[in-house]
Amino acid sequence: MKAPTNTRRAMLKTAVAATAVAVPAAAQDKPTKKVHYKGQKPKNTPLFSGAVSYGNLLFVAGKGAHFAGDIKAHTKHVLDEVEKELVNAGSSMEKVLKCNVYLNDLKDYAGMNEVFRGRFGAEPPVRTTIAAAGGIPGNSLVEIDVIAYI
Repeated sequence: MKAPTNTRRAMLKTAVAATAVAVPAAAQDKPTKKVHYKGQKPKNTPLFSGAVSYGNLLFVAGKGAHFAGDIKAHTKHVLDEVEKELVNAGSSMEKVLKCNVYLNDLKDYAGMNEVFRGRFGAEPPVRTTIAAAGGIPGNSLVEIDVIAYI
C-alpha cells in the first residue's frame, strides 16, 4: 500500500526543499595544502619543504646563515631569505603574522633587533625569541621562521 503524499513528513520535505539556499561553490571548496618551490619541483622527496600554504596561510621553514659573519650580517641574510620565500609564494613581509627567532647566543639579542626592526613594516608580527640550547644547525648565529597570509 502506497503512503499518502499529503502526510506531514511529505509536506515538511517539500517546504525544506523550497527554502533551501544554494551554497556558493567557493564556500564548498576546502583549503588545500600547497608546497611552494623555488623553481622546479625536486626529483627526489626533500627532507622538508621551505614554504607550504594551507588556504591563505603560509608557513615558511627556518632560514639560517651558514657563512662567517657577525649577528647583524647573519640577521640581514636570514631576513632577506625569508622575504624571498614570502614573495615567491605570493606574500610579503608586511603579511607576516607570527615570527620565531632562534639565537645561537642570547648576547646577540640587541644586535639582531637592530637589523630586525622595521623589516616587517609599520605593524610587525608577534614574535618569540629564544636562545637555542646546543646552538643553531649549520653554525648560524640566528634562524628565523614565519607564518604569514597570502
